[in-house]
Amino acid sequence: MADKKPLKSGSPFATRIDPTKESLSQEQMHFIKQVELEQWKKKTSKLRTRNVVTGLAIGALVLGIYGYTFYSVSQERIMDEIDEEAKRARLQGPKTGAN
Repeated sequence: MADKKPLKSGSPFATRIDPTKESLSQEQMHFIKQVELEQWKKKTSKLRTRNVVTGLAIGALVLGIYGYTFYSVSQERIMDEIDEEAKRARLQGPKTGAN
């Protein structure tokens, strides 16, 4: 059977370097900064999309709670019932000069 190990080459491929410790030319530093900028743009676009979706979800939740609160409060007729009882009590009570 053939050996499944990949062949190793003598040239380094995608090795990590520390720009502060390595002596790099201006062109290499410029290229590194360009690559970092492109990676940053890619990450921020994903993050922005995620933030917009999260913001819309939170906004929908807040509006839902707000709407439900108004709906449930509008169905409560407690104060109307109390006012009706007070009106009936005033009409059925004895008539005095203060009424």
